[in-house]
This record gives sequence, structure tokens and C-alpha cells, in this order.
Amino acid sequence: MAPVPARAPTVVGMTSLPHSTPESTPAIGTSVSADDFKRAFRGHPGGIAVITAYGENGPVALTASSVSSVSADPPLLIFSVSALSSATPTIIAADTIVVHLLDAEDIGLARTAATSGLDRFADTSTWSRLATGEPVYHGVRAWLRCKIVSRMDAGGSTVIAAQALQVDVERDLEPGEPGAALVYHNRTWHRLGEHSRLD
Repeated sequence: MAPVPARAPTVVGMTSLPHSTPESTPAIGTSVSADDFKRAFRGHPGGIAVITAYGENGPVALTASSVSSVSADPPLLIFSVSALSSATPTIIAADTIVVHLLDAEDIGLARTAATSGLDRFADTSTWSRLATGEPVYHGVRAWLRCKIVSRMDAGGSTVIAAQALQVDVERDLEPGEPGAALVYHNRTWHRLGEHSRLD
């Protein structure tokens, strides 16, 4: 598939909240504890993606549950990467990356990219490099080649905004179809489908 010409995004930078004076801003107070914060989000499921990039030391990959679409025109998405991941420095430094959007058929890849110390590219039959150099896994539900347009430090993580330049959808869904979405909920992988539909 040929790359899709990029459109310049109208807003690509991370912006701060509107400025206010100390007199008009109420005191923020003490933050909730890390344990309480995790407890709140433990019941909030996230879709699963694998982010790949190519750097000086070769390809890297990590599993993320933070990928979200931000805009369809221009096509922008965001995700965060933890400073604890060995793949993070390469992803942050990259100009372009590949975001693989997974479903339940891709559980093996999700687990591989989430396992610390594992060579995520040992099986050379499962991936290749695009003509533009980024590593891409074969047979996943969908992937997007993206240009990083903004980075923002956020605690022990970096929030990245990226613009989609190229897309490949292996397993498409019609609107309303349940599919076989892969989500992470309360430290466990789950498959969504007709059995989990409520409407």
C-alpha cells in the first residue's frame, strides 16, 4: 500500500490550561495516592495496541492500552509510554512509528510485546520493515504508520501525539458489528464479542 500524503495538522502541539492568577485559582490540594488512582482505573478497560519503532539498536515494541483517536481530520491519535519500558527512548526519539491496533486474534503479539526481557523480533517470519524503515507485524487487525507531531512529559511517562500517514486494515468491521475486540481490564486480557453486548 502506498503511503497516504500527509496533511498538515491545524494543531499539533500540546497546550496548557488557560492561564489564571493565583487569586482566581482555588488550591489544588493533595493528590490522591497512587494506590487509589490505580484502584479507580482498574475497572476502566482499555483497547490494546502494540507500538513499534526502529532505532540505532534495531527494532523495539511495547504493548499499550492508552491509544486513543483524537481527530479524524487531520487523523491524529495519542498514547503514553512509560519511562520504565526499555522501548520508550527509541519510540520517543523516532520521527515515525507504527501503531498496531489489535483484536483477540492478536493476543500472542500483545503478550509478547508486554513481556519484559523477551526478544519481540526473534521470529523473523512475523514481521518485516516497511519501505520507510519502520517494523510492522504481519496479520494484525489493523496498523497505522504515524509521524510523531508532539511529545509531552507527564509524570513518569511521555504523552505522544501522532498523525496517521498510512493505514492497513486486515480485519474490517461494519458499524455495529461486535468483532472480537481485545481489551485489558483489571490486569486481565478479555475478548469482547456478541456475548458481551448490552444493547
